[in-house]
Amino acid sequence: MPPQLLTETLKVALLQLAATADKARNLSRVKEHVLKAASNGAKLIVLPECFNSPYAVSAFPDYAEPIPLGETTKFLSELAKETSTYLIGGSIPERGSDGKLFNTSLSFSPLGNLIAKHRKVHLFDIDIPGKIKFKESEVLTGGDKVTVFDIPPYGKVGLAICYDIRFPELASIAARKDGVFAMIYPGAFNTTTGPLHWDLLGRARAVDNQIYVLMCSPARDLSAGYHAYGSSMVVDPNALILAQAKEGEEIVYAELQPGRIEEVRGGIPVTAQRRYDVYPDINSQVKTSAL
Repeated sequence: MPPQLLTETLKVALLQLAATADKARNLSRVKEHVLKAASNGAKLIVLPECFNSPYAVSAFPDYAEPIPLGETTKFLSELAKETSTYLIGGSIPERGSDGKLFNTSLSFSPLGNLIAKHRKVHLFDIDIPGKIKFKESEVLTGGDKVTVFDIPPYGKVGLAICYDIRFPELASIAARKDGVFAMIYPGAFNTTTGPLHWDLLGRARAVDNQIYVLMCSPARDLSAGYHAYGSSMVVDPNALILAQAKEGEEIVYAELQPGRIEEVRGGIPVTAQRRYDVYPDINSQVKTSAL
């Protein structure tokens, strides 16, 4: 039998928090909730997309920080070390060495080491007449890699951001090429697209690849310019929703179980039934990395 992709039970926590224009306040509240999640036994803690700034194209240049020398990178590193947890730092606006701006997620080990960096690959450029218009590409540049990294002793995870979940290739490559047990998506879906597609996409990526999917949203704040959908959730490899938030501030906990992936794949063995003689294997030419 193949080895288990998830080797030990893993308690996870998704921190559904609202971000304001006050960066210091945002970081203080993140610390408060990370400490609470860790005290409740979470070993992997996920923050939402743009947790240290408003989610607005106009705000990204003002809140952007360099990595790894910026304030938020140091803050996350110290917090992961203080709590001895794996900390998936949602995302923050990043200013690259060339001046370009990115929507970037940073992950840290229980020792506080930076172990993964993902720049949002697919930029959120949509225009639904009468509903919502948002174009990240007005100020942001897209990333250029699939992000996979190891979190000993549990196994490997993949990391992507929000709009990336609409493109199944990232999860497919991470699952089929690198053997991740979970895809993690910090994401700020809105109240137009969220009711239509949030649950659907999370469950689809889970059942496509028969892995866990973790989706962490900001809390909904109707006084903000952008209304996040909320509904952070953990989905199991058979597309069952294990835990889900409502729209307000909340911590979502779930336990990921070793053997569950193999159980699901044994019952519906799509991983062994793909017909690469009929269609190409998209994983064969792609490299993945953590940093």
